[in-house]
Amino acid sequence: MTINEVLVVQDLAIVMLVALGMALVCRLLHQPLLIGYILAGMIIGPYTPPTSLVAYPDILSALAEIGIVFLLFAVGLEYPLNRLRAVGRTALVIALAESLSTFAAGFLLGTAFGFPLYDALFLGLAISVTSTVILSSILEDLGVLQADETSLLLGITVVEDIVTVTLLGILQSTALTGHLSVDQIALSLILVGVFIGGTLALGSRVIPRAVDRLHDTGLHEVYLIGILGVAFSLSIISSVIGISVATGAFLAGVLVAESRSQADAHRLMAPLKELFGAIFFVSMGALMDIGLLPNYILPIAAFVAVAFGVKLISTYLAARQQRVAAPAARRAALSMSASGGEMSIVVAKGGSDIGATTPFVLPFIGALTVVTTLIAPVVVRFAWRNRGPAPSPSAAEPPAAGPPAAGSG
Repeated sequence: MTINEVLVVQDLAIVMLVALGMALVCRLLHQPLLIGYILAGMIIGPYTPPTSLVAYPDILSALAEIGIVFLLFAVGLEYPLNRLRAVGRTALVIALAESLSTFAAGFLLGTAFGFPLYDALFLGLAISVTSTVILSSILEDLGVLQADETSLLLGITVVEDIVTVTLLGILQSTALTGHLSVDQIALSLILVGVFIGGTLALGSRVIPRAVDRLHDTGLHEVYLIGILGVAFSLSIISSVIGISVATGAFLAGVLVAESRSQADAHRLMAPLKELFGAIFFVSMGALMDIGLLPNYILPIAAFVAVAFGVKLISTYLAARQQRVAAPAARRAALSMSASGGEMSIVVAKGGSDIGATTPFVLPFIGALTVVTTLIAPVVVRFAWRNRGPAPSPSAAEPPAAGPPAAGSG
């Protein structure tokens, strides 16, 4: 092996060992592994004194790009079309109200702090999404993952993920033109809509059958290569037309989820998702210039507070408007209020990749993610404390001539 090859292998070894160490620390402290991976990246990265522990930071960036494909493909596998159709009007309305209002509030807050236009837009989008992985993990720990209210929450996160992926594609498309106008937004919206709609309409007729035929060969290696080929192919296509690779990878997962072999795809992807997901978050941590953060303590606190408040209020009001019972609406509002997570980091990288955002945005969103990830377990557990038998949140309350009875609050 050449010196360069040895250094690349050495970098990968350092990434794995430091990530392992931080993951064990987080497990002992009962904290999400996401935090450990980001901190591991900060430890080994080029921006942490006294020196970088990795020889080729560019390798980390390339690994992060691969990690996005694996991560979003695995997320898409959770959302076959029939599940998307079954989300229901209640979850759809709540998710749109909550995510779009938080996006708008984040954008306005960013402009109030004097941030550049696209910095404010990407920051707004980053705080508008709630981590499906973290939320479902906490609910599972609480033993309420099968509750009716949980189905509503996860339905909301389904819509959130789709909204985030779509808006990320639109922001990247408009950013590449160098200006933001109504015409350009409309054009980008049409482009993203045609790509998503066309991919799902045409792909759903071809991809599920094709991957099922590969599955029927009984050769798991061939099947795995086939579904990953779909993931990377759609990622490249979306990138070529100016949309995030995350969008293509997510859609690929949705299409493979339509196959009757979806369960096997999920099983085969699980270890790859964990591996490349860890590499992605470590890489993101390494690429964050944390030296820029001391100048943004007040904005970070403001963004956390605004995201929490807007998501809390908008979710509760939208849930009540959809006739969700008041106790269930409060639990949903609190559970959704801690924003951030894996999709926030994807948004940050999406802005950084095309040069739309300034260097501070990536560590800024990284810091927001760490803070909200620490807050989320506390808030969700508080929301579900002393929960008794609860009615299904999707069931409409009976209409009444007057205000709800006091007991419903």
